[in-house]
Amino acid sequence: MAQCLLSVQEFLQDSFIPQVAALCSDESEKLARKNQLSFCELVRPFCRLSTEVHMRDPNNQLHVIKNLKIAVNGIDTQPPLQAAIRKLLNDVVAANQPAEGLVPNVITAGDYDLNIGDRSVKASVPWYNCWKETLTELNKSKFYSATTTWFESYRESFFQCMPASDHEFLNHFLACMLVVSSHEPEPVEQFLKLSQEQHRIQHSNDYSYPKWFTPNTLKYYVLLHDVSGGDEKRADSIYEEMIQRYGTQGCYLLKINSRTSSKEADEQIPDPWSQYIQKNSIHSQDSDEDGSNAALLNRNLDHDVPVDGLESHEEDNLSNSLKTHPLDQFSDVGGSFDGLDNGRPPGAMTETKKTMTGTPHGSCLTLTDHDRIRQFIQEFTFRGLIPHVEKTIRQLNDQLISRKGLSRSLLSATKKWFTGGKVPEKSVNELKNTSGLLYPPEAPELQIRKMADLCFLVQHYDLAYSCYHTAKKDFLNDQAMLYAAGALEMAAVSAFLQPGAPRPYPAHYMDTAIQTYRDICKSMALAERCVLLSAEILKSQGKFSESASLLIRLTSEDSDLRSALLLEQGAHCFINMKSPMVRKFAFHMILAGHRFSKAGQKKHALRCYCQAMQVYKGKGWSLAEDHINFTIGRQSVTLRQLDNAVSAFRHILINDSKQPASQQGTFLREYLFVYKNVCQQSPDSPLPQLPLPYINSSETRVFFGHDRRPAEGEKQAATHVSLDQEYDGDSSQQWRELEEQVVAVVNRGVLPANFQPTQYCLSSNSDNSKFPFAVAQEPVTVEVSFKNPLKVPLLLTDLSLLWKFQPKDFSPKQNEELKEPISNEKDLLSKGKSFSDIIGTEEINEFLLNNEETKIARLKLFPHQAGELHILGIVYNLSTIQSANSLDGVAPPNNVPTGKFISNGMSVRGRHDLEIQGPRLNGTKEEKTSIQYGPDRRLDPIITPQMPLLEVFFINFPTGLLCGEIRKAHVEFVNVSKSPLTGLKVVSKRPEFFTFGSNTAVLTPLSPAASMNCSAYKTVITDSTSGCSALTSSVTPIDFGFGGRNQPEVVDIPLTDSVLAPGASVQLPLWLRGPDEEGVHEINFLFYYESTEKQSPMRHRVLRHTAVICTSKSLNVRATVSRSNALEDEERRGGNMLAFVDVENMNTSEAAVKEFHVVQVSSSSRTWKLQKSVNPTADKDTKLTSRERSKMCFKVVRCKQSCLGAEQPSDNYTFGDIVFGGEQIISSTTPCADFFFRSCLSQFKKKTLPHINGSLKSSPDEPVRLIQKCSEVNLNIIVLWKAYVIEDNKQLILEGQHHVTLHTIGTEALSFPQKQEPPEMVLLRFSKPENTAVAVRPSPEQLSNLIKTSLHYPESFNHQFHQKSLCIVPVTLVLSNSSQAEVEVIIDLRHKTTSPEALEIHGSFTWLGQTQYKLQLKSQEVFSLKLNACFVHTGIYNLGTPRVFAKLANQVTLFETNQQSSMPALIVINNM
Repeated sequence: MAQCLLSVQEFLQDSFIPQVAALCSDESEKLARKNQLSFCELVRPFCRLSTEVHMRDPNNQLHVIKNLKIAVNGIDTQPPLQAAIRKLLNDVVAANQPAEGLVPNVITAGDYDLNIGDRSVKASVPWYNCWKETLTELNKSKFYSATTTWFESYRESFFQCMPASDHEFLNHFLACMLVVSSHEPEPVEQFLKLSQEQHRIQHSNDYSYPKWFTPNTLKYYVLLHDVSGGDEKRADSIYEEMIQRYGTQGCYLLKINSRTSSKEADEQIPDPWSQYIQKNSIHSQDSDEDGSNAALLNRNLDHDVPVDGLESHEEDNLSNSLKTHPLDQFSDVGGSFDGLDNGRPPGAMTETKKTMTGTPHGSCLTLTDHDRIRQFIQEFTFRGLIPHVEKTIRQLNDQLISRKGLSRSLLSATKKWFTGGKVPEKSVNELKNTSGLLYPPEAPELQIRKMADLCFLVQHYDLAYSCYHTAKKDFLNDQAMLYAAGALEMAAVSAFLQPGAPRPYPAHYMDTAIQTYRDICKSMALAERCVLLSAEILKSQGKFSESASLLIRLTSEDSDLRSALLLEQGAHCFINMKSPMVRKFAFHMILAGHRFSKAGQKKHALRCYCQAMQVYKGKGWSLAEDHINFTIGRQSVTLRQLDNAVSAFRHILINDSKQPASQQGTFLREYLFVYKNVCQQSPDSPLPQLPLPYINSSETRVFFGHDRRPAEGEKQAATHVSLDQEYDGDSSQQWRELEEQVVAVVNRGVLPANFQPTQYCLSSNSDNSKFPFAVAQEPVTVEVSFKNPLKVPLLLTDLSLLWKFQPKDFSPKQNEELKEPISNEKDLLSKGKSFSDIIGTEEINEFLLNNEETKIARLKLFPHQAGELHILGIVYNLSTIQSANSLDGVAPPNNVPTGKFISNGMSVRGRHDLEIQGPRLNGTKEEKTSIQYGPDRRLDPIITPQMPLLEVFFINFPTGLLCGEIRKAHVEFVNVSKSPLTGLKVVSKRPEFFTFGSNTAVLTPLSPAASMNCSAYKTVITDSTSGCSALTSSVTPIDFGFGGRNQPEVVDIPLTDSVLAPGASVQLPLWLRGPDEEGVHEINFLFYYESTEKQSPMRHRVLRHTAVICTSKSLNVRATVSRSNALEDEERRGGNMLAFVDVENMNTSEAAVKEFHVVQVSSSSRTWKLQKSVNPTADKDTKLTSRERSKMCFKVVRCKQSCLGAEQPSDNYTFGDIVFGGEQIISSTTPCADFFFRSCLSQFKKKTLPHINGSLKSSPDEPVRLIQKCSEVNLNIIVLWKAYVIEDNKQLILEGQHHVTLHTIGTEALSFPQKQEPPEMVLLRFSKPENTAVAVRPSPEQLSNLIKTSLHYPESFNHQFHQKSLCIVPVTLVLSNSSQAEVEVIIDLRHKTTSPEALEIHGSFTWLGQTQYKLQLKSQEVFSLKLNACFVHTGIYNLGTPRVFAKLANQVTLFETNQQSSMPALIVINNM
């Protein structure tokens, strides 16, 4: 039970106090009514004595009575009605609510965590420590009240309203005050009349109520004198006459109303009556809380079963002056009581409340009058009541001794003799139902009970217990169960109240009494009285478990109010136990709240549910939470606490509900209904937050710009950025790098410090730390992710964005005035369109979310001015839909078209704020050790003034190409804004894929055949006499965007006057070349452009396009180059080479390619060129079908400018074309030269960058570098081809080209890089780096290229050995210096081959003359040395035996040239 203001002893003593009747004349009542009080109400606050009272018990022992309280009530000849008692108790409970500060508020229900580790823990486990924190919070909670004043008020009123019964005398009147006014003409006669009236009521058979304690009731005569308006002398004389007649102990003169109107009105007099008057007043409760009071009473009166066990009695007519029962609060001001005024309207109740609460009590009384009343009660008690009680106790004791002496003692002796002493008590179930047994008033058993009650009232608990114990035995023997239960009840209370506690509290007495009252006597009121008494006693002894079970056991269906109060007290018992049971507390608070609700106590019901919610909240018991929240919402609606109701229903909807669809539909309808009422009460308030649907704010995406245009015929718009694209981190980084690259080029190689990469689509993956830029007159699209957590569909209507806008001028003006910010919240509240000239707001009329569906909505804003925009949230109407085929919670058919949804009529308008948490900061130490989040500004764009807007369309852009295929397309650039556009550029990581042409595009006219065949190349008709000789031309890389500071990745797009006017468009040719690797290629183009106005904070704009090209296999070209054995050509120039080109058709006809034709082989180099084809065939072009291979050989010679002896080669590239067809493709013009420079030179640049970066670490010596340079070629081979494709029964001719870059002699080069096999995993080894640098030595291949040798001799030589035994053959040794430096050469002719195999195969011969020569060759010099070989036999001989050593001039290191790779020089010696 909850804590009480009174101790258990005080409560038990105040529950049973001496009852005194008051019978007043009409004049005396008028005197009391001057203070807005009846006489009984006048004396009620002073009925507790402040001093001790002494009396003598029957044994003449002095007995002290402490803190005695008496009750003075009017005489009512009718017992109270059941409905009246129910109404009074209901009003008492309703009037006692928690203080104003404790009004339940669902929204701020405290954060309350029970921290239970294991929910399967059993109740027997000592888990108090886990709940300790919970209990501390619960005790501090605003919902938890340690005291329950409503329960104490109920209990007090319950004891006061207990009707007197025949089986006990505790509520019987002990005395009667006869009150007469001194203003009456004959006061003494009036006393006689009142005395006779009292005698008639007590002793006449016409009146069975009220009950009187003794036949000779004490009469106490009170003369009431009005000091302010009466004759005091007359009052004194009358009082003297009364003393003579009744004695000083039987009468009293009470003077009141000393306060006159002449006294100051400001004098503050305490009002001790208010707490007594309002406690029992029905007017203290609002008449509109629980409906009409009359309706409640009529409902209760409709029941035939008596409530609370009180029997109904019929009403008779009696003078108004006698009705002063506590239930007289139902009567009018005159004190009449004739039942309830069922016809009184609620308005009259409210008016009565106002008059009573606003009227002060005791306005005519002074503090002296208060003391007089207090003295009057004390004199009455000391001189009248206590002597009368003492006398009555003595008389009863004497009567019992004389009457019971012989008979009772004989009977009891006989029983003891034959039964062995103690009489066995029968259980209640064995006893007969003899509750109807009545004793006559003079029965000895009743006299014992009367004496016991009298002793109990004067606190003589020892004697009372003895008498109760005796009476209990007698009643049980007679099986008078009603009397026995009463004796057991009071015996238990007396035993507990005995001073010094000589015996323990007999709880089993109470249990028997309760069971008897309830089951046998059918008196729930008496059983309830027992429970209230026993529970308080058990609680004082710390037996909270027994107290709780006792309270809960008495709950029943006959009284909701009683059951609610007892359940609540039982719940408090559970939480006050040594090991608190918090969940039992919560469960029983739920039960109590339910019974409170049935009893009409809505506020108490709401309070109970709120207290229980603290325990169930956040424990995963979603169904319990839903039930509690739903009930809290319902009760709050009844109490018109609509805000609390909205919050409660909101909790149901936002939790992860496990309810069925029908129940969720009910919850949602209730929520919408309540919400609508809240909005109607305050239509001008700001839009409230709606809990449904869920919005995942972090998934909100913002897109700046127009939607992408779809493809129109052959036109394909640039892909750019759209909300339909998924975020790709690698791709985003590539776009950023491309933009940084082009911005750096525009800014002369330096990236600006305030550079901010362009972001068109902002999401949780993008960098949102800076304010993004949006452009005026271009839409801002916000994509919001909605989720419907319910199993019922939701319909959102009139969906739009909520924003705030701050206009701002970005022009560099001074003293700019700050304009007022603008918001559309009020417009959306009234669904207005007033700010559309500043920010246009798009609205979605209908947006349906099916059951548990996640769906995105895209909402647009159209800013028309520059400034700062802040997107705050979303505004919409929330409603549900109804289907003709389904009930609540069942989704409508999926094929319901948009605009056909039928709302169920319940719709509310609200908002949902978009609050996005930024990324967690983790940069500094402080940020790492704390939890800090950075800003997320994706919803706060800066609107810049209007900018140019570029749209790019690709015309005839292919999706599939052969590897190396050349295709011509067109690009259209359109400026769709009102601002001119300039500085148009395009940047790509794959510059070898496309070209817009070069400066040489207009140098060579197109041939008719090229126009006829729609060729991408520029061609000319070749001379038939040219055969396979090369046609040469030369260009510079600068003409194609290479060389100098140009970056090949950034391409300027030529525009007329470099400006694209508003609305203008330009169409340019675009050549494409398929990548060399087969597969799917994504190639990114970034178009960069600027505005002619430089004042905007946005410096530039970009447009993205991703081209997806699928390439299939075509040709594979392999090439090698080697030096010719003929060291001199026809023009006596040395250094000629042979280029071997191997072309293979890798296509397997999957692309419907019939055959390939190699139509031309071109070369491009600064120093070399193709001169002619060495192996001309009958066909002019080379035809290759699937998997065929063709080998070609070409003579390579130095260019003319290279032969002039220039130290540095020219920047000009010489193109040599060897044509196999009838038309020459001019390889030095667009597009052939463009793709050559873009592919070959860009690859060469990539390969040389690491070499340049690492040159400082290990650079070879100068002689080694010179030797290495001898083997470098830097010759580029371009193979141009045509492919014949059959498609749709039509033959198409495709063109293409492959490039092979030959860097060194003897090294094979490929047209596309081979896939490298991943290296095998090896063990990791740790080694200490050595500081000594290893000298770099040239490789044998490089050494063999330093000095080239060639032997000139006859292939066969005839000699007559029989004439001359020695055959001498002249041989010329030609030496060629391939390096750019002077070389010293040593020629050793001595044989070093000693192996028998060599001798056997080639034989042996001898060089005649000098065996060693020392020569010095200048750069590129060719020297011939005349030698003689001597043979002695016929045979085949190898002349390649000279050993050549060479070293660079002025160098010490000597390198031997390796001649093993040269061809053998065989000579045949014949005999003639």
